[in-house]
Amino acid sequence: MNDDQGRRRRAGGRAGNQARAGSAVIDQMPWRIPVNPDRPTEPLDADGVARIHRGAMKILSDIGIEFLNPEALEIMRKAGCIINGTNVRMDEDFVMEMLSHAPESFTITPRNPDRELIIGGKHMVFVNVSSPPNAWDLERGKRSGDFETFKEFMKLTQYFNCIHIAGGYPVEPIDIHPSVRHLDCLFEKLTLTDKVVHAYSLGAERVEDVMEMTRLAGGLTQEEFDAKPRMYTNINSVSPLKHDYPMLDGAMRLARRGQPVVVTPFTLAGAMAPVTMAGAVALSIAEALAAIALLQYINPGCPVAIGTFTSNVDMKSGAPAFGTPEYMRATQMTGQLARFYKLPLRSSGVCAANVPDGQAMWETSNSLWAAVQSGTNMVYHAAGWLEGGLIASPEKFIMDCEVLQMIQRYFEEATFATTEDDIALDAIREVGPQGHYFGCQHTQDRYQTAFYAPIVSDWRNFEAWQIDGSVWTPERAHRIYKQIIAEFEAPAINGDHLEDLTRFVAKRKQEGGAPTDF
Repeated sequence: MNDDQGRRRRAGGRAGNQARAGSAVIDQMPWRIPVNPDRPTEPLDADGVARIHRGAMKILSDIGIEFLNPEALEIMRKAGCIINGTNVRMDEDFVMEMLSHAPESFTITPRNPDRELIIGGKHMVFVNVSSPPNAWDLERGKRSGDFETFKEFMKLTQYFNCIHIAGGYPVEPIDIHPSVRHLDCLFEKLTLTDKVVHAYSLGAERVEDVMEMTRLAGGLTQEEFDAKPRMYTNINSVSPLKHDYPMLDGAMRLARRGQPVVVTPFTLAGAMAPVTMAGAVALSIAEALAAIALLQYINPGCPVAIGTFTSNVDMKSGAPAFGTPEYMRATQMTGQLARFYKLPLRSSGVCAANVPDGQAMWETSNSLWAAVQSGTNMVYHAAGWLEGGLIASPEKFIMDCEVLQMIQRYFEEATFATTEDDIALDAIREVGPQGHYFGCQHTQDRYQTAFYAPIVSDWRNFEAWQIDGSVWTPERAHRIYKQIIAEFEAPAINGDHLEDLTRFVAKRKQEGGAPTDF
């Protein structure tokens, strides 16, 4: 495939905190699946949840959803839904019956079973930035996505233990022809990382190729692949009130093989959805449930999740806004509806800022904490997103990982434990009103692990920071990013599996890959 291929066969699997002693770029937290111990924030009372549910059911039964896929239309016709052209109407009893088959949680097992994930319950996993067409960094500024930049983001995705999923392309590599882009990108994803991967539902060939490549990289039989979730797709509705042909096609293909589908309407209040949050959420719920009902009818019990991407636009310019108070409330409200339907929830870590500045971080932090408050199980775009999803930035990726680690630390029981030792009456008695706690034994026994240790934040005072060069946060993040890329070693992959994967990619390229219009 490329010059890295031989090295990958020999690689020892170094990545993140798994690097040998003394060689790690940063001292990051170990790999874990975070568990959110908090009760969700619930802005709606029971009547509010019921009203939004009734609104969504009215949309589905009286207004309908456009299914721009003939196969999906025929399936819904057989299911007893009312079909008028491409419009599908379904009643509440049918929708709720279909939802009763959907699992409340499921696992996804990648080629490295140690990276298996639980999606659902109180578990919360983070996904890299996905799908921007452009990249930006301190050295090169803004530019169109390319394959080398794509690979850099894959290395960051593998390196950071707080990133659990290698989702969509972190940046679109436009220097590779669209017919074979998915083959090259998934080859890199499956060899530069050993984490869960994603398939874009953009045509039958792409979906089928990714499923087969995931199977080959894991050394699985067809039966083993189909027996449990190994990868997933995320589909978006075309708001308002439409599901397009390729997204439904890909979702149906994965559902038939028991692979998870996340259904995420993209509803911007004031543009593609009502200007009110309740109206936007009701529309989003209806669009999501329509597709989920289809998938459950096709394969009852197949793993699905409901996604929220409900935010608002800037009413002065029409530009999308993220991390707003309305975005936070919409995410929390959708969390309540997801629990009502007993479905796992996906949300996002997003912002509208153009560079990794203060706006970028407060908007992203608002988005991430809305995910925490809503009981989100899968957080898309958790690291690296800028300009409303049009830019991926490695500096922003590093800065976001700081926030993700802080969230993980916030979840740890050590931050709220109340044992006798934690209340520390003996230490309080020892120090009394005149002393300090730096030197007491209680502190000495715990100081190394008592508090979160930052990877990019600088906690020194101004004078110390100034003497050391007055380096701003994005500059520190840039240095970390460059060092990670320079020292990265890909995780090990079985040599036979790599050969099978390589042969498959070469064969599919020779066949022309996926059809395109150009």
